[in-house]
This record gives sequence, structure tokens and C-alpha cells, in this order.
Amino acid sequence: MKKIRNYRFLVLLFVVTMIATGCQSDSSSGEASGQVEFDFWSAPNPSQQVFWEDMAKQYMEENEEVKINVSPMPESPSSEAGIQSAIAAGNAPTISENISRGFAAQLAGSSAVVPLEEFEGYDELIKERKMEETISTWKFADDHQYVLPIYSNAMLFGWRTDILKELGFDAPPKTYDEVLEVGKKLKEKYPDKFLWSRADLVKPTWWARWFDFFMLYNGASEGNSFVEGSELVANNEAGVATLQLLKDLSEKDLLLTREATDPFETGQSIMMDIGPWTFSYWDEKFPEMKLGETYELTMPPVPESVDYENSKTFADTKGLSIYASATKEQQQAAFDFIKWVYSNPEHDLEWFKQTNLPPARDDLSENEAFTAFLEENPELQEYAKNIPNAVPPIDSEVTVEVQELIGTEAVNPVIQGEKDAEEAWSDMTDAIDKVLK
Repeated sequence: MKKIRNYRFLVLLFVVTMIATGCQSDSSSGEASGQVEFDFWSAPNPSQQVFWEDMAKQYMEENEEVKINVSPMPESPSSEAGIQSAIAAGNAPTISENISRGFAAQLAGSSAVVPLEEFEGYDELIKERKMEETISTWKFADDHQYVLPIYSNAMLFGWRTDILKELGFDAPPKTYDEVLEVGKKLKEKYPDKFLWSRADLVKPTWWARWFDFFMLYNGASEGNSFVEGSELVANNEAGVATLQLLKDLSEKDLLLTREATDPFETGQSIMMDIGPWTFSYWDEKFPEMKLGETYELTMPPVPESVDYENSKTFADTKGLSIYASATKEQQQAAFDFIKWVYSNPEHDLEWFKQTNLPPARDDLSENEAFTAFLEENPELQEYAKNIPNAVPPIDSEVTVEVQELIGTEAVNPVIQGEKDAEEAWSDMTDAIDKVLK
């Protein structure tokens, strides 16, 4: 039986190899006739697929020697799993979007993606797109750049300013002490209301930490890194302060950690972590939500020792990667296509209009190409302004494990009253150190 199983394995391996070889031959066939053909996988989002199909069509009209096949990436059970399966089977595209920094670290660890700074024209691309500051926070621990960020959502907090005014506050709080003072007044006037409604605060869900812990930690630490390579470099003082704020909010009954439907919109809570995807939902369901009337958008509050005007936040952001399995000609052709796309701010404007995802440009709030669109959509202006102040996800092959430990060892137990802030931080850092080593 063992020999039969081994034989079947060898046959399967042979078939997979032949398929992979066939795919590579098919992709290279255009190159033999003077045409470079490559596959581009867009995110599994209709608006993004339409954008890239249009860009590819325009580019091919100007460059007849290139053929670009745009299709959405498989997303079962996730887009990351779809990419990993394609790599294992030898069917990876030449280039794809929808790559987070943490996932790119996994791909780079297995040499599945190539460093972008090694391509001819890379420096010109970064300068032409005005993204020197934004890209600087994306550099990986090995000093390479494996992802070109496409968009960057500088995550903000929304505040129900109409309710704040009822409590006697003319503007949203900026510091932890001011947040707690708002909470005190809220409970005095409205005992059944909460400051922040977020059920994920008591869940270990790894990606949830982006939108609670890392928003606050990045502000408290002034953008200090959390993990670099295999080393935990987190700012201890900022980390403990972040957990202490969460503990204080929980003890004062200012956190709603059970599931609730539209608590911010209905006024059940007065603070909410908000991304720009929220506004199309409000346009349809809650047209009464008006910037400057019922709510304002702000950067995360910070400890009293931190300069709020220069604070940081978390960047919900993804980008493009080029795969090592493609031929050199395909890789360069894909890079040249991307360079062409981002050499014209009008292309970024079209992306912004179609997706509502702010392009990862340092000059988004200042470039005249975007002025009219931002004036028509004032709720997006604060996101555009803070792109340079947004810190991307950690670049670690064990991102999932690290962020699960932030939840299970620190955030969750602090909010549930099981640990104090310093104990939780110590337990968390010890556990993360073991995972990184």
C-alpha cells in the first residue's frame, strides 16, 4: 500500500508540474512572438476590477507589444488562501493587488514575491506619484519593498458632536483625560448611553486589533513600530497607557461590548472607529448624518504627554506585489504598466471616484487634481490629509499570531476586568517574544 501511495504521489506531482510548465509556456508564448503577456489579479471587488480593466485597456492601446489579462483573484476561503494555493500549484499571476503588509511578509519569507525597488524605474515611480513619505513606513525588516501601496485609509474616530454639545463640549476630546471627562458627563446626563460601542473589544479576532488597539497605540506612541523582523520593539509606556485607557473606559461603563445595530448612528454611543467606506452606507440608510452637523472626524485621542497635532493612526491599506514565478520579462512589463498608471494623477482620481479608497499619495489633500472631488466629498478630506500620518500593519510572517495575543493576553482581559494594564502588557510582550523567536 505504501508503494501504491508513493506511486500516486509521484503521478500527481508529475501532473502538477506539467500543468505549471504548460501555464508558464502559455504565458511565455506571447513573448516568443514579440509580445509580453501577463495576468493581473484584481481584488474581488467589482469597482476595483472595473478600474484595472479600464487601465489595462488604455495601456494596451498605447503598447501593442503587451497583453494584460485582468481577472478577480479567487477568494475561497479567502483571497490570501487563493493566492497561496495558486503559488503552490504554479498558477500564480504575474502581479496582484489586495496584498497587506503582513501577508506580504509571509510571501517574502517564502521568496514568492520580488523586491520592487530592484525594478528599473522604481525611484521615478515613487517621485512621480508623490509618495516618498507614505512608502517610507512600508519598508520591510530586510530593507526591501515588497508591496506598492495603492490606497491608505487613515482610520479616524467619529464623534457625535450634536450630543457633545448637549453635554457642554464644543469640540471632540483630544486627550485621554478629556475623553474620560466626556464619558463622565455622558453618564450623568444619559446613563444608558455609551462612549464607544465595539463588540470586538472582548473578542480575540486578530484583524480587529487594527481598528481598536493599533489606532490608539499608534497615536500614543507617535507612530513607533511594534514589531521589526523577529524583534518586539513596541513602546512600553505607550502600550500600558493604551491598555489603561481601555480599562478606565470599561470600569466606568463607557464601553458597549455586546452586539448592537448602528449604535453610533442612533446615538446609543457617541464615538466610533470609522473608515471611508462608511459614508456610502450612511447616504443610503442615514442621510441625517451630516459632517459638521451631527458628527466630526478626528485622529485618535492621545495621552497628555503626546502632541496631538502630530499624532498618528492606523492605516487600513493594501497594495500591489509582483510574483517570483513570472519570467523577468513579465515582471518588468507588469512594473512598467504600474508605473504608467501612477504617472498620471488623473488615474488616481478615477480610482478614488470609483472606490472611495484614498490613493496612497502624500499630496492627496493638496494636489489640484483632487480638489474638486474632495470639495464635493468633504467627509473624505480628513482621510486625505492624514495619509502621511497613518502607520501600516506590522510586517511579520506571524502577524496573525501576534495580533491574536494582543487580544487574548491584553485587550480582552483588561476590558473584562481580569488584569490591570501593566500585568496585561507584560503577559502580552512575553507571549509575543516567544512567538517571534
